Amino acid sequence: MNKEFILFFTLIFVTQVVIWFQINGQFIWPSFTKNELMLCLLGTPISWAFIKATKYGYLAFEGVLWPQRLIGFAIGIILFSLLTWWFLDEGINTKTTVCLILSLTIVLIQMFWKS
Repeated sequence: MNKEFILFFTLIFVTQVVIWFQINGQFIWPSFTKNELMLCLLGTPISWAFIKATKYGYLAFEGVLWPQRLIGFAIGIILFSLLTWWFLDEGINTKTTVCLILSLTIVLIQMFWKS
């Protein structure tokens, strides 16, 4: 893995976590419900991080956009499931487990299957 891929993956990972808290923090902390406009201000740095992630992903995958889009989607699904389970105590049932396995499979295919 090259430097661009590590930057891409890190930005996608961190940004997905921040987004989860931005939109779901209202179910954990009452102050989030009272400060929706402040939470909206996170949209600018989140967008910037996605723009940078796209740049690094484009470089890492030699000018191809599909791998980074699919990896970003799959990482979002995996993190959403884990964070929702951890913070909101929503169980991970068989259907969710299958989706998590499929998401992990998408990431692995995009990372290691060379066309």
